[in-house]
Amino acid sequence: MRRSRIISIACVGLGVSLAWSSVAAGGPIYKVELHDVIHRITAEHVIDTIEAAAEDDAEIVLIELQTPGGLLSATRAIIEAILGSERPVVVYVAPSGAHATSAGFLVTIAADVAVMAPGTNMGASTPVSGTGQKLEETMQKKVTSDAAAYTRSIAERRGRNPELAEKAVTEAMAWTATEALEQGLIDYIDRDENALLEILDGKTLDRGDGTEITLTTAGQEVVLRAMTRKQEILSFIANPNIAVLLGMIGLAGLYFEFSNPGMVFPGILGGISILLAAFAFEILPVNIVGLIFLVVGFGLLVVEAVTPSFGVIGAGGVVAIVLGALFLFEEQPLPTPALRVSLSMILPVTILLAIVVIVVGRKVMEAQSRPPVTGAEGLVGLIATVKTPIEGHGKGGKVFVHGEYWDARASEPIDVDERVKVVGIDGLVLDVERLSKSS
Repeated sequence: MRRSRIISIACVGLGVSLAWSSVAAGGPIYKVELHDVIHRITAEHVIDTIEAAAEDDAEIVLIELQTPGGLLSATRAIIEAILGSERPVVVYVAPSGAHATSAGFLVTIAADVAVMAPGTNMGASTPVSGTGQKLEETMQKKVTSDAAAYTRSIAERRGRNPELAEKAVTEAMAWTATEALEQGLIDYIDRDENALLEILDGKTLDRGDGTEITLTTAGQEVVLRAMTRKQEILSFIANPNIAVLLGMIGLAGLYFEFSNPGMVFPGILGGISILLAAFAFEILPVNIVGLIFLVVGFGLLVVEAVTPSFGVIGAGGVVAIVLGALFLFEEQPLPTPALRVSLSMILPVTILLAIVVIVVGRKVMEAQSRPPVTGAEGLVGLIATVKTPIEGHGKGGKVFVHGEYWDARASEPIDVDERVKVVGIDGLVLDVERLSKSS
């Protein structure tokens, strides 16, 4: 009997230990920071993290979100990855002062768990053009209707308020963290990441596909998944202002190299800048008309440099470049201020570029138009002194010019010590004439 009790107690203890181990055991928490415009590179980074979480059996994917929006195509790719993720995805709008507007709003409501830090806000997804203006009425209705339906479908999938979520698109509504929680757009408000993980611990989530999962998040390791070096570089140059600046530097560098071959550095800098700009334009939604404006504008600056027009052509080039930069990126279904070129940046840079191209271009043209000052050709136009008589009619004598004695000939006789002007050169013989005739 005593042995039986001991065995029973041991079994109970083992069972409790195993149960506790199963509760305490949980995979790591994979965290990704989305603190930039949503485009192909940032979307790729988020999707890679979601896929890695499934492969490594992570407990959850935690997306710390702070974004002004981004490209709809990239946003859809992230949302598809979130909705199809094998592991639960938690979107946390943080830190305080952050916002999840436009595309960021859609990503937030698509999460298994949507959380905001105090002092954050979300919403405002009304479609506008790439320059920030309202679209033409028919296009506005079409794009708005599509975006509204997409927003409703996401909200319904996650059990959020679809009618209210739709108003972020149709009425450009935005909400504070408290308002979003009260109206069913998010699940929690938490001051920091540790508090969030404590609240999620032990919660059972409905994945929306009929399955449920109980979370074990308290005390779990948080693994920050950083971008690769390549992704960091491409994400940096995908900033529209940086992309345009690289393109202008590239054009200027190549112009200086072609106008004065052998400088080398401008050619290398220009080539690298053009390649980087091409990478950025491949990521961003480039408008071909804006690109043509940029090239034509730069061409006008070059024309101004080689054929001065009192600034008229140069001014046209500046205007064309500024217009090209402003219209370089295509209209987007969702408002994304960060995908527009800043006028306060492009205008002074364009004016500086115009000054450099015109000034340097004219200096190059002046240098190319000057007569040679070295070698035999450099003697033409110089004044020489006759040292032995020149008999004329093709029969020559000796002259002293540029510190050297040269054979010289003239069409008439010229006496010793007379000053003559070099008017030509034939091999090693100078053609000269009396200085009085040339003057």
